[in-house]
Amino acid sequence: MKILIAEDDLVSRTMLSRLLTSWGREVVVTSDGGSAWDILRRDDAPKVAILDWMMPDLDGVEVCRRVRGLTRPEPTYVILLTAKDRTEDLVEGLDSGANDYLVKPFDRLELQARLRVADRMVALQHEVAERVRELQAALDQIHQLQGLLPICSYCKKIRDDGNYWQQVEGYLSAHTGVQFSHGICPDCYEKCIADLEAVAK
Repeated sequence: MKILIAEDDLVSRTMLSRLLTSWGREVVVTSDGGSAWDILRRDDAPKVAILDWMMPDLDGVEVCRRVRGLTRPEPTYVILLTAKDRTEDLVEGLDSGANDYLVKPFDRLELQARLRVADRMVALQHEVAERVRELQAALDQIHQLQGLLPICSYCKKIRDDGNYWQQVEGYLSAHTGVQFSHGICPDCYEKCIADLEAVAK
């Protein structure tokens, strides 16, 4: 999983990058808020971002606000990194859309624990997004089946979107995943028996 580090201080940026790399993380590094925003608004944006509060161009809080303005099924998990430790700063950072808040100088074990929380949240968001996609696909199938279906009045075949005629069970299996087992209803059974008896006579 990629992690974006946006930190304007070279020493802090290098230390963070080496630390995360030593933990087996794939790291993307930038030194200002504008570049961080450019990366985070892409479709292939990292799932986790560690943003310094005070950066050139755009600060971390503004980047958070912009990231939260994106409409995505799997939003980026943002950790705001700052030397500001007042309660009002914490509130402002979280209100801007940050998922977590880490005060400098931070303990590496605390950072590692917070990244494990981020991993769990990203995995949960992915699972929820997958369920939403499955539900949307099911709703699309239901809407398709609720529409007007051309059906032959003689053989009861259904015409699909490609203008091909196919058996009802074939059409339903293709559009809903329903499997069929064939049998015979009582009315047809009696009719078949009557036809067989008539042939036998």
